Amino acid sequence: MTEQFELRYVGGHVEVFDAGGRFCFSADTVGEAQSELRDLAA
Repeated sequence: MTEQFELRYVGGHVEVFDAGGRFCFSADTVGEAQSELRDLAA
């Protein structure tokens, strides 16, 4: 699932973008972002 998204470090947090480069959400850590992505896939 995460291969469909790009995680970028921005200003001390992680921003998640879809394959089209559109912003999806932000998270405090990579682990939190990955957890959110798993929740979206469920």
